[in-house]
Amino acid sequence: MPRNTNVSVPTDEWTQLTANDVTEISFQNAGGYAMLVNATVGATQPNDEVTGYVYAPGSGEVRISLADSFLGVSGANRVWARGISGTTSAMVSHA
Repeated sequence: MPRNTNVSVPTDEWTQLTANDVTEISFQNAGGYAMLVNATVGATQPNDEVTGYVYAPGSGEVRISLADSFLGVSGANRVWARGISGTTSAMVSHA
């Protein structure tokens, strides 16, 4: 299912940015706090609270390949985010 929306990203849990399995994604940190972004295989959230790429407010990616961006996660197909010091939001778009 395609997605093109804003997603709330709290600090107390990983929030799935993807609506289904994807191979590419675009997103931007649309809120006021930095966020961590990580990937998994399937709908199981990351099990580490502090691992991931850090995205400052206003930063993001356009049409990145999960296979190229998350080399250590073989078969990565879901993307997750977690606020670092406060709840933020992410604009997400994928096919």
